[in-house]
Amino acid sequence: MLVIHLRNVGFKEVGVDLAERVFLVGPNASGKSNFLDALRFLRDIALPGGSLQKASSDRSSVSKIRCLAAHKNSEVAIVVELARSGKRLWRYEIAFIQDHKHKPLVTREIVHKGDRVVIKRPDKKDARDPLRLSQTALEQISENRHFREIARFFDGISYLHLVPQIIRAPGSLSENGGALDAYGHDFLGRVAKTPEKTRNNRLKRIRDALITAIPQLQELKLETDARGVFHLIEFFEQWRPQAGKQNEEQFSDGMLRLLGLLWALQEGDGPLLLEEPELSLHAGVVRRLARLIYRAQKARKRQVLISTHSIDLLSDPGIGGEEILMLNPGLEGTKVIPAAEIAEIHALLEAGMSVAEAVFPHTEPEKASELEQLIL
Repeated sequence: MLVIHLRNVGFKEVGVDLAERVFLVGPNASGKSNFLDALRFLRDIALPGGSLQKASSDRSSVSKIRCLAAHKNSEVAIVVELARSGKRLWRYEIAFIQDHKHKPLVTREIVHKGDRVVIKRPDKKDARDPLRLSQTALEQISENRHFREIARFFDGISYLHLVPQIIRAPGSLSENGGALDAYGHDFLGRVAKTPEKTRNNRLKRIRDALITAIPQLQELKLETDARGVFHLIEFFEQWRPQAGKQNEEQFSDGMLRLLGLLWALQEGDGPLLLEEPELSLHAGVVRRLARLIYRAQKARKRQVLISTHSIDLLSDPGIGGEEILMLNPGLEGTKVIPAAEIAEIHALLEAGMSVAEAVFPHTEPEKASELEQLIL
């Protein structure tokens, strides 16, 4: 189990236990993306070549990370606990502020293994050399050796929010500190770098899954063109020779997003963060996504966090109220509440309603019904 506590990171104050599968629901601008980004932020510090400075600059500055309801120059803090069978294995805490150069400066970094403190900063070394506080121990191999297990855990976090236009024309965009990878900038490169046997097995499973939605699909494989550029190729049943051959530039948005999702579910064992996986997909496919994700995560024993606005996705009867986190924005920031803890929702679920029927009326903006009355 993963427990996360956030202070001034998109939220003024949030602390929740995360189940093996979590659905984040709430109105627009309630903080669903910010919640996922808190975990991405730790990933961006821990991955090879990552750092606190880079993770912050990729998001423009600390002020862009800080919650809008927080006081100016207030401390930003993220606390993550890893637990198994109710027993805490690790606890990592990082807090930082923005210095006069708009750079992050560590104010606190504490690591617990069980109940034992492994590292606690600032320490004597930091007092002798304050510049050390521009870096976390998490990002340094020499410093994280006593808690490398948690560093690897953060490094293993994956995020997916594919933008089809980026996959089709990755060369038209400049890389921004790795930030575009999550949107498909290096998707074909990741597929190409996968060992051939593993890659072919994954593509075969994806093809078999896609055939349920596209019966005329015959084959899916990776090819290299005359320039050495990789392309995903689909072959369809077609009476004209070569007419049934297409590459990613001709795939529909829904096809690319579904293909990316199916690949991501087979790639890695760490937590997978999915941003609105229902986008561009037919409702009939969306209604089956929850079961697809559940089967994939059980096969790889990984945790999955999903932000969504989809009633079709949450209509699956296999989704429980304990898997839903509701984000309710207010003047003092957004509150994150497990749906199962709300008495009215709990009663509706017990009566046999789906999560979509019980939860979504509570997430609709108060004045949403007035939208059609607006004169533009």
